[in-house]
Amino acid sequence: MGAQYLDAFVRSLELSAITAVVGSVLGALLAWAVVTGRPDGVLRRVVTSAAGVLAQFGGVTLAFAFLATVGPVGLVTKVLADHGVDALSGGAWIFELPGLVLVYTYFQVPLMVIVFLPALDGLKPQWREAATGLGGTAWTYWRRVAGPVLAPAFLGSLLLLFANAFSAYATAAALVSQGAPIVPLQIRNLQTSEVLLGQQNLARALGFGMVVVVAVVMACYALLQRRTTRWLR
Repeated sequence: MGAQYLDAFVRSLELSAITAVVGSVLGALLAWAVVTGRPDGVLRRVVTSAAGVLAQFGGVTLAFAFLATVGPVGLVTKVLADHGVDALSGGAWIFELPGLVLVYTYFQVPLMVIVFLPALDGLKPQWREAATGLGGTAWTYWRRVAGPVLAPAFLGSLLLLFANAFSAYATAAALVSQGAPIVPLQIRNLQTSEVLLGQQNLARALGFGMVVVVAVVMACYALLQRRTTRWLR
């Protein structure tokens, strides 16, 4: 019994780490593309508006959208099957850990854009001009100036995405109807299943474990944010 819950914690940590890394990298690149454009341009307004909406787009609605698109009877799955392509393996993968990674990444990327964009805006043009004036290349600027300045903000954003994925519940609950591959779904089963009735204390223990993990992550995030604020004031 204990190994089952330990595996759920491991899968939750894997899911959170993978989606945090993928979301932070893709989100940072998208945020950089926005920063390089005009501050009042159409691209920035469209991307920031879309990011604000998509970062909150989760739960049953998001799960249904992916099922209707790449699920077993989804539009993309059926179109590929009609052309003799079984690239999505019938769509069953959407109910497993790879499916959760894809769905979670969908709202992790826009969240990264929102939290990392202010750090990119804080880079002063004078820093690049000074580096160029001293004979530095673009690589030198990023390695010696922009990289060290942005590193705490990037790592802090990555930790925030990790905590966001680790504590997410509604999307996974709507997508995974059977089994409990991650801790939030294990807690749900312990609280609602008639077979496991009377094990509410175990559910509380799992919940406390989640609180400890999130508290440690957010404490590290607060320390990194303090350093980011000092550099980008």
